[in-house]
Amino acid sequence: MAGIEREATCVWEGDLAHGAGRLSAASSVAFTGLALSLPTRIGRPGDQTSPEELLAAAHAGCFAMALASILTNADVPPGRLDVACRIRVDEDPERGFRVAASSIAVRAEVDGLARDALTAAVAAADAACPYSALLRDAGAAVDVGLAD
Repeated sequence: MAGIEREATCVWEGDLAHGAGRLSAASSVAFTGLALSLPTRIGRPGDQTSPEELLAAAHAGCFAMALASILTNADVPPGRLDVACRIRVDEDPERGFRVAASSIAVRAEVDGLARDALTAAVAAADAACPYSALLRDAGAAVDVGLAD
C-alpha cells in the first residue's frame, strides 16, 4: 500500500492570548472552520476544539480501525466498538509542553469472543496503531484497556 497523506490548515489571527484560529480539512470537506483559541484550549472548551482534542480523536479513530481489522481478520468481526481517548499535555521544565499521555478505553460488542481473546486483540491493535507508536516514540505513556 502506498503512503497515506492528508492535509489540514489553520488560519490564526491576532496574538496568542487574544487571537483565534480556524481549522479546516484541506484533503476533504469533513470539517471547515473549527474554532480554537488559547482561552478555550487551557480553560473550558465550550464549542471550540483544541489540538489535544483532535489528537485524541485521531488516536481513537486509528485504534478503532486497527482493532476492527484484527477482529475481522480473526473471523470475529465486531458489532460495535466504542473507543474513548484522553490526551494529557504536561509542562516539562526543560523541554516545554509535551504530550505526556494518551489513555484508550475500549468497549466492544463481539459475538462469540471470550474476554481474554478480546484483551489480546486490544493489545494487538495497540501494537498495530500508528498513533500509539507515534505517541510512545515521542515519550508519551500510552495506556490501553477494556472499559468496565
